[in-house]
Amino acid sequence: MWSRLAPLLRQAGHDVHTPSLTGIGERSHLASPAVNLSMHITDVLQCLRYQRLDDVVLVGHSYAGMVVTGVAERAPERIRTLVYLDAFVPQAGQSLIDLLPSAVRSAFPAEGWQIPPLAPERQGLRDAAEIAWFDGRRDPQPRGCFSEPLALKDRYRGARAYIFCSGYSPTSFAPFAERVRNDRAWRYHELPTHHYPHVSMPRETAELLADIAKERR
Repeated sequence: MWSRLAPLLRQAGHDVHTPSLTGIGERSHLASPAVNLSMHITDVLQCLRYQRLDDVVLVGHSYAGMVVTGVAERAPERIRTLVYLDAFVPQAGQSLIDLLPSAVRSAFPAEGWQIPPLAPERQGLRDAAEIAWFDGRRDPQPRGCFSEPLALKDRYRGARAYIFCSGYSPTSFAPFAERVRNDRAWRYHELPTHHYPHVSMPRETAELLADIAKERR
């Protein structure tokens, strides 16, 4: 998912890591009913630990807003800035299911441990070539990723930024954009594209992330 964007940031001199979460992408063979939000938080914590990463600009896209929030709660000393890229912003005790519009939540299968991804068209994609690029790159996720509530004690006090993708509607992320748009504790930005700006607008998204990385609270 980050293959168009990460090289641009590396060319600009940034150290970029794009760890795949357990059960997703090249780690999809590890998918099982045991995979949940806590495991994905641990995936990223392990990356921070073993790569010896500090002063990190941690970016979470979509569901990964849940993940980066949990990571910052458990390792706040490693994070300089949290960036939510068209992502969910949970509060204490919320699961992702709690944050979904009823129309999206009702589309979840009633049984089984896997939740399929939404059709690309429901996330604003219209270009046939882009839709074809996504084929085989979006996997079902274990239900535990969506149903597990996130325990928070507000340990992270660093900078936060939100990037809202304003080029499609309806969107599950408008409520979060509205919540932080005029909040002085947040930096707020928009990109006029669908839910995957790192695919449709990699250069613009890379430049925006680089600018956010330069900012200090």
